[in-house]
Amino acid sequence: MKHIEKTLATCKPSEFLRQTNKIRKSVEKWLTATDILNLRKKTPKVAADASQDERESATAEQVKTNLSAMLDSILDKHPDETLELLALMCFVDPAEVDDYPMAEYLRAFSELIADEAVLGFFTSLVRLARTGILT
Repeated sequence: MKHIEKTLATCKPSEFLRQTNKIRKSVEKWLTATDILNLRKKTPKVAADASQDERESATAEQVKTNLSAMLDSILDKHPDETLELLALMCFVDPAEVDDYPMAEYLRAFSELIADEAVLGFFTSLVRLARTGILT
């Protein structure tokens, strides 16, 4: 098995920019395929005369349902698209994703989400995407 040599958190600036553009394009496909943006928007059905406690309980239950549906979509229905994104974050050719042990991806993913600069960059991209600038 191979080992992941670099991630977005450890690459050169020129590599970072090129790779994030590849990731951006892959994310667009991933969001469409998984439909998670719509799955997360589902709201609970509550009676107009429901109490605050009933509304909060229904909302909490709907959040669990939405999260479960999102995970089903990401992990079960669209694992190839999800793995492509993870591979790109680790400079792995998506066609070679299975050449690396899962522990390598988990380590790399933990490193990425712990890096404030990388996380901030992607948060900014999400904000820009919501404005329609990146599409």
